[in-house]
Amino acid sequence: MDRTIEQILPAIRMMLDGRGLKTLRLLSDDDPPPAAGGSMLSLPDFTDLDEVRDAIEWYREAKGRAPDLIHIEGIGTLAVGDATASGRMRGRVAIVTGAAQGFGEGIARCLADEGACVVVADLNEVAGRTAADAIGALFVKTDVSDHRSVEALVRRTVEEFGGVDLFVSNAGVLRAGDIESMTPETFDFVTRVNYNAWFYCVKAVAPVMKIQNQWAPENYGDMVQINSKSGLRGSRANFAYAGGKFGGVGLTQSFALELAPHRIKVNSVCPGNFYDGPLWSDPENGLFVQYLAAGKVPGAKTIDDVRRHYMAQVPMGKGTTPEDVARAVMYLVEQTCETGQALPVTGGQIMLN
Repeated sequence: MDRTIEQILPAIRMMLDGRGLKTLRLLSDDDPPPAAGGSMLSLPDFTDLDEVRDAIEWYREAKGRAPDLIHIEGIGTLAVGDATASGRMRGRVAIVTGAAQGFGEGIARCLADEGACVVVADLNEVAGRTAADAIGALFVKTDVSDHRSVEALVRRTVEEFGGVDLFVSNAGVLRAGDIESMTPETFDFVTRVNYNAWFYCVKAVAPVMKIQNQWAPENYGDMVQINSKSGLRGSRANFAYAGGKFGGVGLTQSFALELAPHRIKVNSVCPGNFYDGPLWSDPENGLFVQYLAAGKVPGAKTIDDVRRHYMAQVPMGKGTTPEDVARAVMYLVEQTCETGQALPVTGGQIMLN
């Protein structure tokens, strides 16, 4: 689809109320026809968004309300929706990558519960669709290591909702191993998913957020990378993962400096260990299994030995949950003075100086 869709819809969405509390869906040929009685604003083909803004203002003054439908010659018909759900994230359009399971699924669920319009993005189509259906979200199959796939994700979100307010880059992989056992191919794979993908996500969504804020002077956009405590402290026999996460914090700080003039906040959340999630507890490839095989915990003979070793390092005596991480994400969204931060959510295991 023409790139202009990603330029036009986010602008119009903000013209409608300036707060992003409207959705703007591009209707397709497969959609049922609009209900009779819906009010429509028809516009000719255009090149100037100022003309669209003037037409919307004229319509609002003449009719006393925003239109239900906007038809633009050469673009199509846009269905205007109101944010009806309540909560801390009411009306925000949020993309969460790697949201089929684990932290990503929990974050997506919490955001939906707080009123967000959520897009579940994941390479695992079966699990991703199941997670999306459970919370009433849109699923988009996405490979975050492929920049074209990420661009398609953002485009599909704009077509469905009219813009993006929050992008949570959560998808990640971990392959433990020491220097001798780590292959260049595995190192490259981990780096593409954990480091390169953060750049791909920011590059794809930044233009949409810039356009939104151009047309809504009080608005802010948010990009949040779900990093790791391993992005704040090195991890023995886990350098591929830790190195990519350290690099992710550097990207976060640099992106934040570049995008701050556009009122786009860029932050990282650095969770501790989600011991009950699949990353750690998967019986075949979970970290407890990997770390036992890699000899990462000296003297450990069983998976339970590895688990006890890690739990003993957390002052709060608990693992980090998806709800803990989601609350951190919502904090970063709600405030307007935090950018370029790497916020630890580790039960006290990592404390910033």
